[in-house]
Amino acid sequence: MPSALDDSPTNATEFTVSELSGSIKRTVEDTFGYVRVRGEISGYRGPHSSGHAYFSLKDDRARIEAVVWKGVFSRLKHRPEEGMEVIATGKITTYPGSSKYQIVIDSIEPAGAGALMALIEERRRKLAAEGLFDEARKQLLPFMPKVIGVVTSPTGAVIRDILHRIEDRFPVHVIVWPVRVQGDTSGQEVAQAINGFNALGANGPIARPDLIIVARGGGSLEDLWGFNDEAVVRAAADSDIPLISAVGHETDWTLIDHASDRRAPTPTGAAEMAVPVKADLAAQLAAFTARLKSAQSRTLDRRREAIRALARALPTLDSVLAMPRQRLDRSGQGLGQALQLNTANRRRSFERQAGRVTPVALVSAIRDKRQLVRDKTSRADRAQERRLEAWRSRLDRHALVLAAVPRRIAETQTRSRERLAGFHHRADIALTQLLGQRRRGLDGQARMLQSLSYHSVLGRGFAVIRDQDRAVLSRADQVETGTMIAIEFSDGEVAALASSDQPISGPKPPRAKATKPKEPGQGSLF
Repeated sequence: MPSALDDSPTNATEFTVSELSGSIKRTVEDTFGYVRVRGEISGYRGPHSSGHAYFSLKDDRARIEAVVWKGVFSRLKHRPEEGMEVIATGKITTYPGSSKYQIVIDSIEPAGAGALMALIEERRRKLAAEGLFDEARKQLLPFMPKVIGVVTSPTGAVIRDILHRIEDRFPVHVIVWPVRVQGDTSGQEVAQAINGFNALGANGPIARPDLIIVARGGGSLEDLWGFNDEAVVRAAADSDIPLISAVGHETDWTLIDHASDRRAPTPTGAAEMAVPVKADLAAQLAAFTARLKSAQSRTLDRRREAIRALARALPTLDSVLAMPRQRLDRSGQGLGQALQLNTANRRRSFERQAGRVTPVALVSAIRDKRQLVRDKTSRADRAQERRLEAWRSRLDRHALVLAAVPRRIAETQTRSRERLAGFHHRADIALTQLLGQRRRGLDGQARMLQSLSYHSVLGRGFAVIRDQDRAVLSRADQVETGTMIAIEFSDGEVAALASSDQPISGPKPPRAKATKPKEPGQGSLF
């Protein structure tokens, strides 16, 4: 049985869910405003496809949802990482859509130096596992670079020390790429400077450096944090130009020191590594020149003495030609007698051969040769006849084969026409089926698009609110009092003037039931 209290009147204010959620949102935002929250990042999976980042901050007893908007995320000095303990600064607000409160983060910083060292160590292990610190990747420094690129602040003492040291040792052309060496954007600027030097052409208006020096003075761990940025380390490891890192003092180590080709304890030490001492080179060159001249002089003296000794051992021209002259004289004396004896011997040999040659022997030899020619001609004629007979037989066989070719061609053409007709028939059937499938798929996509369109939601009584710039207004705090707004219904738009956020009192007018027009050609399912 219902109690009498159920029917008694009450003065409690009646709220809609949206009004109650908005009131709670304003209360939370007005009460807390900006806060600093310390906790461990949980559930971070990288930025969303929209560019925003969603995760949670937790400790051993509670957790709070957190969100970083896209514009803020790109300006963060320290990017969120899973399990990282941070101090987050932001504004506490609520999300009425799921009755949750959350913090909208504007900045993130690690929770103390211990957290920074743990983050550096974790990043060092990650990059080392990728092979960015391997010794095999490191390049040798040029002995005498013509152009040196320096990445540092143009106003600090570091650049003056480097220029002064290079000028004292070996003056070369120095190009300074000015960057911030401390602050939120220092890591990005240093990485862009290294990549910019590598992108210079060999014959461009700005000379391409033969060596790069990345330098900064000493400082705390937070001051040197930009040189632990992952983008800086990857740019140093991927640099085609040899790179020297000179960040901080001798006891300061950053991640760029592991990825660079050479680490210098100080910026001045980097300048000493980059160029040799010109005076020492000149003295060494003078010493080498003197030694070379002395060695050449001694070598020429030894060769000259050796030639003189060899010349004394050589015989004179008369002694060398004496024996050949004597042999020539003796040969000239016996030459006439030898010619006479040789002529007499040749005459006697010719007379012996002439006695053997008679007409009868010549006729017999000619007859034998003629008989041999006739025998060979007869054998050649018989062989030619046999060869011609063989060729006639082969030609007869080929003629029979050629006679059957037209008939085979006609049969092949008939079979090809029949197969082609079958292919045409099957292609028509397949094309008809494919067009039917594509048409059914297109109809389904059109129905899906219609069901997902926000216009179908407008037909159920909802509306879309836009400001004067046609931007969609999704929250009440986006509407300013006195501004013109456009309200889009399912059948058109109306213009309205925004008033205060006080709810309109009085009974609500009855809502007209929306009628959906019937689609042509579709009747009742029952």
